[in-house]
Amino acid sequence: MLPAMSDDLAERLLAASELHGDFVLSSGKRSPVYFDKFRFLTDPPLLKELARAVAALLPDGITHLAAPEGAATLLVAAVALQTHLPLAVVRKEPKPYGTMSQVEGHAPPGAQVGLIEDVSTTGAQVLRAARALESAGCQIGIVVLAIDRGGGARLREAGYWVKAVVNVEAGDGAGPVGDSSGEEGGD
Repeated sequence: MLPAMSDDLAERLLAASELHGDFVLSSGKRSPVYFDKFRFLTDPPLLKELARAVAALLPDGITHLAAPEGAATLLVAAVALQTHLPLAVVRKEPKPYGTMSQVEGHAPPGAQVGLIEDVSTTGAQVLRAARALESAGCQIGIVVLAIDRGGGARLREAGYWVKAVVNVEAGDGAGPVGDSSGEEGGD
């Protein structure tokens, strides 16, 4: 069994990544708060603890892990090292050469996938990845977000089970909502 998430992991993730200023998010919206995921994804001790926390949120029956291409691949690889589960990376679109695949790695039809993302504001990238995995014959058993700053709500509306290590208020992005146990709510 994996150790439980430390009580202060949420605070340390936010302290490491929360920046204040004038930022344009991937959605195109402006925000006074930005979560720089590379500040926790490139810190080996923090990444290792986050990977343990994400692994602890995975329900029984998950057979494979996946992440959208990009920085989340750092996190999914760390979680795979904790869980010994095979993983896949979902490209934004199929590559135009070689295998011409959109889903790279291990995601066979029938796989029960734990889809992992680092920071989700709108849920759009995770939703595209989930649909690509489903088109490949996989089932999404759970979506786990390191920091949910609002994207989890859209994913739940689409019918996915979503947990987060840290839930952040969608309005201003500052401060965790409720506890950091990853239970639904707070959106």
